[in-house]
Amino acid sequence: MATKVVSAAPRVEILAKSGINEIPTEYVRPESERLDLGDAFEEVKKAAEGPQIPLVDLEGLDSPDEEVRRACVEEVRKAATEWGVMHIVNHGLPLELIEQLRKVGREFFDLPIEQKEQYANDQSSGKIQGYGSKLANNASGQLEWEDYFFHLIFPDDKIDISIWPKQPTDYIEVTKKFGRQLRAVVTKMLEVLSLGLGLEEGKLHRELGGMEDLLLQLKINYYPICPQPDLALGVEAHTDISALSFILHNMVPGLQVYYGGRWITAKCVPDSIIMHVGDCLEILSNGQYKSILHRGLVNKEKVRVSWAVFCEPPKDKIVLKPLEELVADGTPAKFPPRTFEQHIQHKLFRKTRGAFKTPN
Repeated sequence: MATKVVSAAPRVEILAKSGINEIPTEYVRPESERLDLGDAFEEVKKAAEGPQIPLVDLEGLDSPDEEVRRACVEEVRKAATEWGVMHIVNHGLPLELIEQLRKVGREFFDLPIEQKEQYANDQSSGKIQGYGSKLANNASGQLEWEDYFFHLIFPDDKIDISIWPKQPTDYIEVTKKFGRQLRAVVTKMLEVLSLGLGLEEGKLHRELGGMEDLLLQLKINYYPICPQPDLALGVEAHTDISALSFILHNMVPGLQVYYGGRWITAKCVPDSIIMHVGDCLEILSNGQYKSILHRGLVNKEKVRVSWAVFCEPPKDKIVLKPLEELVADGTPAKFPPRTFEQHIQHKLFRKTRGAFKTPN
């Protein structure tokens, strides 16, 4: 019997449900990218004996004992310095709220395609918020095995509720509540990371725009079942342009981070949030904190859904550069000054360092 192959569909979900046995060539990764590429469930088993993403318990931050608090700050600093990513537990987000967020996100993606298309974005016209799939404008020119929904969730005065899903009916209420409560976690983690650099605790928060201007962007990633997970990626290798990124998922593995010269497949840790250091923090810390390269695997068995929140400074209001306190004769600035908008352009279009000039 001939293998059924379908040409590229506008949505990966349609393609995955069409009965194909082979993925279209535009989803096949170049051979150079296929190191440790495979079914996420198999790869997480193989990774069980190797190095693991650090697990940091934040409970100590609320201890009355200063020594306990300092030890917790040091754990966060060490993970951010050596790995640039960590699982955090006792983070302060109610587990019931996390479950509600998972429920409304999954219910949206369970809607018929026609209903989801009512929220479609239009990247060609700059309308990036909404329901979408990756266009072939990434580094490799290949497509990724995912659909997504992307929108701003904080601060309240900057969000556009008109593009948020109306179904399920509690999506808006739950997601708004999650955004507000995660914002408190963001503040706390920036304070801890400031202390880890030997700075006063409010320093990083202010440098990134503070409560008024630091944005929280939510991207719900939907990775359908894939017939050839050894050839495809849900998300290609990248570092996050953000300051911090927080990731929840539906306990289906998929995250890989590049550490020690190899790809490490992350375990699923119950009740945890994955926190990534992003490029902005690597710049401000003058390279002390690492923005780690990572990518997303797919699998043959289960749909994976993840909720990634990117904490981003305003595009043109502030200048990102290594903090003066961290620059000295022996440790010169490793990054030229840039606005966040300039950094985005650098990442997307591979501009040279000479393209960065300090804004007037």
